[in-house]
Amino acid sequence: MDGAVLGAGCNICDHVFVENGVRLGENVTVKNGVLLFTGVTVEDDVFLGPGCVFTNDLRPRAAIKKGADELLPTVVRKGATIGANATIVCGREIGEYAFVAAGAVVATDVGPYAFMAGNPARRKGWVCECADRLDADLSCGCGRHYRLRAGVDGLEPAD
Repeated sequence: MDGAVLGAGCNICDHVFVENGVRLGENVTVKNGVLLFTGVTVEDDVFLGPGCVFTNDLRPRAAIKKGADELLPTVVRKGATIGANATIVCGREIGEYAFVAAGAVVATDVGPYAFMAGNPARRKGWVCECADRLDADLSCGCGRHYRLRAGVDGLEPAD
């Protein structure tokens, strides 16, 4: 729709809806049936699985029409993955390289490198930039190492 911005190298699959004002970074994959409503910003290298949905109004009513300034924005940071049929409630931030499992319902912010699953989604562990689960010492078989990020329920590279 008018005002939507799609970065270079995006892969937009069948039956995707991109409403006005949505911003997609570069190299974003948007699989079949994804719904992106006004107020959603997706940074570079994000994967949006089939049928995932982003809301933008916490209290919708059919008889009350709201302007874009009354809707809550959602941001998906660089490298994150949103699994098939996940629902992202508006007003949230999904941290860089976070991984939201298929079918999860995210109603809170998601920290960087967090693995989230369930309804409501809860952190079940941590994932590497390569998407493998991290072991107890926050290391990955690919050679990357992480540490807790100060002041945030998330990680940062230790190297």
